[in-house]
Amino acid sequence: MNAPTPPQPVASPCTSVCSMDAASGFCRGCLRTLDEIAQWSRLDEAGKRAVLARLPPRRGAVTPPQEAA
Repeated sequence: MNAPTPPQPVASPCTSVCSMDAASGFCRGCLRTLDEIAQWSRLDEAGKRAVLARLPPRRGAVTPPQEAA
């Protein structure tokens, strides 16, 4: 019997576009809050998945990076 494949680590959603949207409080690149960004490296895999699950609805709440300048 084959051993189960360990789960892949959850990758950071960082896009290297680090600019906070003042109105929403979300990063224009990754859509995380400053607290979520700061805590990312300390979160377990479940915590990281929880952050990722909160990101899609935030997309419309920020001014896109190219329009923010």
